[in-house]
Amino acid sequence: MNLKLLGSALIVAGTALGAGMLAIPMVLAQFGLLWGTLMMLFIWSGTTYAALLLLEASIKAGGGLGMNTIARKTLGKGGQVVTNGLLYALLVCLLMAYIIGAGDLVKKMMSGLGVELTMMQCQIAFALIAGIVVAAGTAAVDKLNRVLFAIMVVMLGLTLVSLVPTISVANLLEASSDSKVDLIKTSSVLFTSFGFVVVIPSLVTYNENATHKQLRNMIIGGSCIPLVSYLFWLYAAMGNLSAEQMTSFANVSELIATLGAEHDMIKLVLSVFTGLALLTSFLGVAMALFDQNSDAFKQNRAVTYVLTFILPLMGALWAADQFLAVLGYAGIILVFLAIFVPMAMTIKVRKLQSVQEDAVEYYQAGGGQLALGMSFLFGCFLLAAELI
Repeated sequence: MNLKLLGSALIVAGTALGAGMLAIPMVLAQFGLLWGTLMMLFIWSGTTYAALLLLEASIKAGGGLGMNTIARKTLGKGGQVVTNGLLYALLVCLLMAYIIGAGDLVKKMMSGLGVELTMMQCQIAFALIAGIVVAAGTAAVDKLNRVLFAIMVVMLGLTLVSLVPTISVANLLEASSDSKVDLIKTSSVLFTSFGFVVVIPSLVTYNENATHKQLRNMIIGGSCIPLVSYLFWLYAAMGNLSAEQMTSFANVSELIATLGAEHDMIKLVLSVFTGLALLTSFLGVAMALFDQNSDAFKQNRAVTYVLTFILPLMGALWAADQFLAVLGYAGIILVFLAIFVPMAMTIKVRKLQSVQEDAVEYYQAGGGQLALGMSFLFGCFLLAAELI
């Protein structure tokens, strides 16, 4: 795998790896190591297969296209409108969340340096500066993301080095709940932790000279990085704290503080990790929205820059309270966009290919009709988890 493909795999991983990772042990600890691991593997396999379906649809639609054009070519104008609506709703909501979170981190960082800024100033500065990187193109995002991801890996490594030696096997095997309904509810949290599908069209365009096998391996490899990271963090946190302790925490800050009481550098290291995780996720999601706007409106980069960041920034500045209440619905939007839409696209392009006698041999996600049916059931499972 060349550096371009490696960087693309890291964009997949960086988009998935968010600050929400730190809350995963708090969600799964009560069910014990076995069920927590099985649920994680189940969600990873379903989301990764859906990403491969979108890869197939993107390639067969012509490659080098945004989600807007892929939807129009595969699902028609009606499908294009629905897909665009879902995509914009999800990406704008996520960018609003990242701008709000980043503004808070920037404010604290500047305050530590003796510079007092308002929350509005911090949010505007972050959106404008980070947006310039996104507007510079996928190559710029790729190069910056490699550096940020390397630092994230070091931070995670330092955390594990501190926590692994003190892991208690008894804590890992402990389970305070055997409710399968509660376990199913956790899938909505885990699913959003693998929300990288939105960057696939941009990365197919970026790697236009790559083979189909290389693109497939890029997605699988990129999705495996957050999976491994989540599992290591889950084992380390669960092994150091009891299930009862973990479920009593009201927020991630309490978890970090408790671990930091036993391990001096944990608080600083995880704070740095949280900031970098937020930034890499922002870059991936912003890149997807920028390319979507570029594909939909066909404007120059300056206009596309404004179109991409003005609405999320306005929402973060003036509608933060209302947004936080609405954010819970982002998971439902993601289920349709990341599972059902790629599946519908793939079914359509496979039907079109089957009636073309001189059809070119394209990449096709494995599993046939059985895998498509399982993907549909997976999406229904996630919807049920969101609604129960």
